Amino acid sequence: MYYVSTRDRLRKTTVSGAIAYGLAPDGGLYTPEAIPTLAGSALNTLKDMNYQQRALYLMNMYLDGYSAAELVGFCSRAYGGGKFDDPAVAPVRPVEEGTYALELWHGPTCAFKDLALQMLPHLLTAALRKEGENKTACILAATSGDTGKGALEGFRDVPGTRILVFYPKDGVSAVQEMQMNTQEGCNVGVCSVVGNFDDAQTGVKRIFSDPELKAELAGRGMFLSSANSINWGRVLPQIVYYVSAYCDLMKEGVLEKGDKLNVCVPTGNFGNILAAYYAKRMGVPFGKLICASNRNNVLTDFIRTGVYDRNRPFYNTISPSMDILISSNLERLLHALTNGDAAQVKGYMDSLAEHGRYEVSGGLRRNLERDFAAGFCDDGEAKKTIARVWNERKYLIDPHTAVAMNVLEQYRAETGDATPVLVASTASPFKFGPAVLEALGVPQPQQGLESIGQLAEFTGISAPAPLENLAGKRIRFDRTVEKDHMTDAIREMLL
Repeated sequence: MYYVSTRDRLRKTTVSGAIAYGLAPDGGLYTPEAIPTLAGSALNTLKDMNYQQRALYLMNMYLDGYSAAELVGFCSRAYGGGKFDDPAVAPVRPVEEGTYALELWHGPTCAFKDLALQMLPHLLTAALRKEGENKTACILAATSGDTGKGALEGFRDVPGTRILVFYPKDGVSAVQEMQMNTQEGCNVGVCSVVGNFDDAQTGVKRIFSDPELKAELAGRGMFLSSANSINWGRVLPQIVYYVSAYCDLMKEGVLEKGDKLNVCVPTGNFGNILAAYYAKRMGVPFGKLICASNRNNVLTDFIRTGVYDRNRPFYNTISPSMDILISSNLERLLHALTNGDAAQVKGYMDSLAEHGRYEVSGGLRRNLERDFAAGFCDDGEAKKTIARVWNERKYLIDPHTAVAMNVLEQYRAETGDATPVLVASTASPFKFGPAVLEALGVPQPQQGLESIGQLAEFTGISAPAPLENLAGKRIRFDRTVEKDHMTDAIREMLL
């Protein structure tokens, strides 16, 4: 299987090339030339497997050139060894009638990024060997909150790699910031950027196109790669948990093979819901894919109108991982919905870069509406949803999951669709303690790390160990730069 640039079908590479180098030279994203399909009996076969075995089965369909022995080891190291505090890795919990939460936060950083970022370092280092690359891979990542810690933890002390993470100053939660700035490891670096996530993400993309910096790194035996979801090695492991969730619901007798299941995903950069789309293309009987946004509702508008317009106010919300106006992975969906029309996709991306907006063709819009629905809610509605779900179901959710639950309520009210729904629960509520405490009506909620214990005491739920253990950790990183000086931080930390 070859991987092609979303902006030029003639620019193709192997999967190891796509994972090793992250971004195509023309600025496009590598995507599979064709999406493999599951055999008719595959879901029944997968139903009786554990998570590691499912990951091996599914990822093998995309990873030409990776041996079975390699993948067995990768899956064992990524998802075994006690790294996840639930043996199911990504368990499915019933919340209320017809609504099931896919809990993606049982890993070492308590967020859904762990499911991909515990696997990516293994895929990447193997890809470098397969590509004959003997330089040190300098991993750059921009984060709106959770990717940063997940990437830092995944690549910590991995031989042949260095990693530098940029995050928006004052644009992540206090716990997320503490997780990053106390990160251990001899090959890691963290720097905040004055601005928002889009500023940090745009800066990283600009750095990838900086020939002078690339030459300097090459002279030191280094090259740039990515841990953001622009790297196919990030998206692929996410497909696994959607297929796995459907199989779990089959195993529990909630679904029969072939039954429809809608999926509702809180998303900003579009990678998480894109993985659900790929699972559907592979043959999992998903119905509507419901894209849930916070007040930064650029994706809602796009799915409803076919117009993508980032020329709008940017809001800092209580769901910071979704505070994004430039959704990079949407480019892969455009490629899929145009049947690989790279010239059309390139035109949209050129318009976005030049004018900050684009409008898709009528045919593409119809394809979009066939698979997707969308909605958004603000912080006030998200807090009401946290309170409702806790008071009625004694199920505790974080603000991102609350956005998805609220948008699901809207969707059901508007459409009358009674299909069961899988909601992607993307982070532990303890990562966003102050907002959750306020939503639950706790007077004088504590801030920062103090909120973790207060939330545990109020709810009677134990906080995840990785968050409890943050108290007393030494701050290692405290540098802040203007967005136009991100390259200076790279030179200081890598050269």
